[in-house]
Amino acid sequence: MAATEKEVFSVVPPYWGEACKLLMKKDRVLKRLIPRFGDACLQSRGDPFTTLARSIVGQQISVKAAQTVWDRFAQLPEQMSPSAVLRLKVDDMRAAGLSARKVEYLVDLAIHFSNGTMHLDDWNSMDDESIIAELIAIRGIGRWTAEMFLIFHLMRPDVLPLDDVGLINGISRNYFSGESVSRSDAREVAAAWAPYRSVATWYIWRSLDPEPVAY
Repeated sequence: MAATEKEVFSVVPPYWGEACKLLMKKDRVLKRLIPRFGDACLQSRGDPFTTLARSIVGQQISVKAAQTVWDRFAQLPEQMSPSAVLRLKVDDMRAAGLSARKVEYLVDLAIHFSNGTMHLDDWNSMDDESIIAELIAIRGIGRWTAEMFLIFHLMRPDVLPLDDVGLINGISRNYFSGESVSRSDAREVAAAWAPYRSVATWYIWRSLDPEPVAY
């Protein structure tokens, strides 16, 4: 989902330069792709609640529609925080374009952030799978959303989102001349990307869409 300039924090992952050098050395496709995008790299919004809320709003609708609904929804609370969202009226949230189910998901997200069940302060020391397990306990957040959070918010270097259509399509186009690709095929290609599979994935996305990906 595209983000405005104001919402994206220009934080360069400390491993990015090293990752690019290694990936270009190990992978012929990335050796060609990475130089095409200059100094561009992964960027983060910085706020975990907002990142997850936006992912819920954007589920199963186009990027353009998601941005429109988000813009309407974001005007409702004084600030985008769990406590502020919990004070919103359901009718107002629905009027912003949210489905009844997405309203339920956003409320559940806000509850999890408000009642202390989310171990935000521990995430930096937790492994990827432990964080995924914590996130998918929230209604409306599946493994794909949790993996996007690991990549774009926590900037974890070695996430491989095999449920991501863009990644599969990018691997198909760049490595298999457009032929259909299975998860097993994708995993085999990505084996050479470790321990920087997040970085390689980001460049595969960019090969399909020159606009930077941000969640």
